[in-house]
Amino acid sequence: QDKAPVSEPKSEVVAESKPKPAKIDTSSINATLITMPKMSDTMQEGTISAWLKKVGDVIKSGEIIAEVETDKATMELESYEDGTLLYIGVEAGDSVPVDGVIAVIGEKDADFETLLKAHQSEDKAEPEVIAEVSTAVEAAPAPAAPAAAPTVTTGDRIKASPLAKKLAEEKGFDIRKVSGSGEGGRIVKRDVENFVPAVASEAPAAVSAAPLLGQESFQEEKVSQMRKVIAKRLAESKFGAPHFYLTMEINMDKAIEARKSMNEIAPVKISFNDMVIKASAVALRQHPKVNSSWLGDKIRYNNHIHIGMAVAVEEGLLVPVIRFADSLSLSQISNQAKSLGGKAKNKELQPKDWEGNTFTISNLGMFGIDEFTAIINPPDACILAVGGIKETVIVKDGQMQIGNIMKVTLSCDHRVVDGAVGSAFLLTLKSLLEDPVRILI
Repeated sequence: QDKAPVSEPKSEVVAESKPKPAKIDTSSINATLITMPKMSDTMQEGTISAWLKKVGDVIKSGEIIAEVETDKATMELESYEDGTLLYIGVEAGDSVPVDGVIAVIGEKDADFETLLKAHQSEDKAEPEVIAEVSTAVEAAPAPAAPAAAPTVTTGDRIKASPLAKKLAEEKGFDIRKVSGSGEGGRIVKRDVENFVPAVASEAPAAVSAAPLLGQESFQEEKVSQMRKVIAKRLAESKFGAPHFYLTMEINMDKAIEARKSMNEIAPVKISFNDMVIKASAVALRQHPKVNSSWLGDKIRYNNHIHIGMAVAVEEGLLVPVIRFADSLSLSQISNQAKSLGGKAKNKELQPKDWEGNTFTISNLGMFGIDEFTAIINPPDACILAVGGIKETVIVKDGQMQIGNIMKVTLSCDHRVVDGAVGSAFLLTLKSLLEDPVRILI
């Protein structure tokens, strides 16, 4: 009796690894791989802003070879090796994960290619799949074989570097249609950059086409390291910490008069923001539960007061820290605020400038904002959002009169700060700013 042909049964096969290649001996190669250093506690990758040296340049230990954009600032990359710059593996504008190879420095004729090859072979942790799980099935008539795709795949896995996959996703390319030029047909970054998608054939023109009123267009740019980390940390804060908000109006009439008087003799111009920083620091000394952090299984109440000062820069927001703000004079706070603000805008902040905040202030009053809420800046339990001073009608002793009102909103992490605690802090802040001579004591 004739039967349809049956395919040979296949036992289930687990993905196997290729035999490990023999370890490449690099002991005789007098050269060193330069990798992306971890320049901040939150840094996961860095972007090469500019190369200050080129291949063939002789490098001395201590020389700056490149500028690296991190999530906080643009910093200088210093060489710790003497030798010739043999290889640059990252173009300016491209990003590299921490510990990724960016250059090689060594003797002029050192075999750096073997050194790189040895490094790449050590990094290959993922086994190549050489068999797929299958079971015996009755064979159906085989369909006509489609045209071979240019991409080399193993099973359902596309052989492509992580950077190539990411770049293809950003550009909206189907990576399966990209031809690979790497080892074994592996798709690498340059393949995606050089890929030109096929243009679909044009459809016949409509008999009566509507006139075009405009042209749609857009621009896209790579997300900077700073913006990536801002997005990640704020999302974690907003959805991880249960926020609640307390808003209070503060009469700034006396503060305006006091500032005018102080600036007649102060060695540096004092701003309203300086006064808010000082008043907040004094209020935190009286309400230490606000000067705290949630640490999961414990709450940390800080005895020191380090005020984070949110500064808007072109690519996002930086928060330099004024340390021991409660013990500083208004003039000292003003000096530090101006210095740190300038460093932030010029991307000159160092880790010591942005670490250690216990409370943060964000002031948008200079932009004409009356009132807003801010997202808590970890590890702080609270952040104070400060609006602009607005001349308005107020009622005092039963009489209407003109007054200068400033609204502040305290965002609180409810795991640490309760409503009564936050309200008491704001009442103290209000009393200090409405009678500013008290913050000088």
